[in-house]
Amino acid sequence: MTSHECAPAGAPPAGRADTPPVALVTGASSGIGAAVARLLAATGGRRLLLSGRDERRLAEVAAATGGTALRADLSAAEGCRALAGRAVEAAGRVDLLVANAGIGWKGRFTQMPAETLDQVVAVDFLATLHLVRELLPAMVRRGHGQVVLVGSVAGTVGVAGESVYAAAKGGLTVFADSLRQELPGTGVTVSVVLPGAIGTPFFERRGAPYDRARPRPVAPERAARAVLRAVEHGRPEVFVPAWLRVPARLRGAAPGLYGRLASRFG
Repeated sequence: MTSHECAPAGAPPAGRADTPPVALVTGASSGIGAAVARLLAATGGRRLLLSGRDERRLAEVAAATGGTALRADLSAAEGCRALAGRAVEAAGRVDLLVANAGIGWKGRFTQMPAETLDQVVAVDFLATLHLVRELLPAMVRRGHGQVVLVGSVAGTVGVAGESVYAAAKGGLTVFADSLRQELPGTGVTVSVVLPGAIGTPFFERRGAPYDRARPRPVAPERAARAVLRAVEHGRPEVFVPAWLRVPARLRGAAPGLYGRLASRFG
């Protein structure tokens, strides 16, 4: 067992209570994560720990933001535990976790390779649960902390051709709702940001371009601003763009009507 597995993740060392709060952003080498890193750096007052798989791009973002690059593979629980341990070793604690790392795959579920299914669920869902499990207890002990999960509107309404991705992101939303009910009085907040289509390399990496007429892709900086609103105001749920709240609420209030509209308009 390594030293970081022996000590509880997030425990601050003595004499460091007056240091700037520490933010850990996953998936920070590009897209929403990189935009979040830049925005947090611009607002100042935090030490940034930035995680990603692409070492070169991650180093570029870290250099541009003054953050510390922590390359990590979050496709297995061991990688999540290792990242949490390295974050604590680097900064003493984590006060804000922005769990943004994610991958996608597009196609009919019946054609999805089993190994791809496992990878999407591992990175988009299980990695977040493992990271929160490692870092949340110390936040509760300290009496303050913030967890921001980057989900997707696909997890609130379902999307044809992205069933496993939507299921994983939907799981994050329910996880956030459930966790929030466990934490009153602890000083720890849990938020979920729910973007629609974001203009990032995500679609290229999943192997299929974005081909829907609506919602139109928006810039990753817009999603980053939503993350910052969740951080600054403790908002439990933020849609990007805000109008996507409408189909999500319609599905909950009138699932039959929503189903007919989805079948007709996509």
